[in-house]
Amino acid sequence: MASSPGSGGSSSLQNSPYGSEGDQQPQHVMDQKKRKRMLSNRESARRSRMKKQKHLDGLIAQVDELNKENNQISTSVEITSQHYLKIEAENAIIRAQVAELSNRLQSLNEIIDSINSPCNYFIDEADQETLFNDCGFIMDPWNYVNVNQPIMVSADMFMY
Repeated sequence: MASSPGSGGSSSLQNSPYGSEGDQQPQHVMDQKKRKRMLSNRESARRSRMKKQKHLDGLIAQVDELNKENNQISTSVEITSQHYLKIEAENAIIRAQVAELSNRLQSLNEIIDSINSPCNYFIDEADQETLFNDCGFIMDPWNYVNVNQPIMVSADMFMY
């Protein structure tokens, strides 16, 4: 039986690092394949690093864009908050004005009711044309306008 190169025969040529002369050709081919595989692996690793860098650059650009958007939103919220506080202060002033005007209107309506009330007037027998109210104000009956409706006020009539 002849021993094959990889069968474990006791040939001194098989123990040499280059093998026999017939084995040098396949060893050279194996070295080329190994070199080719190494180059292929390096190229693949290079492409992988480039892909990873491209992905990282995309993420950095996305972070920058999101930070810019976040700053714009923060600025918008700040402006809106200031606008809200300004409007709230104006509303407080308007509410106070409405309360004051309502009180004035109520007082004026009470005065009108008091003036229109028949029990508050008496006719001076000496001068039938002059009417006096309980407070002593003189009223001319010919110029007196009888107001039967209360005074109505609208908030948009007043500009402050």
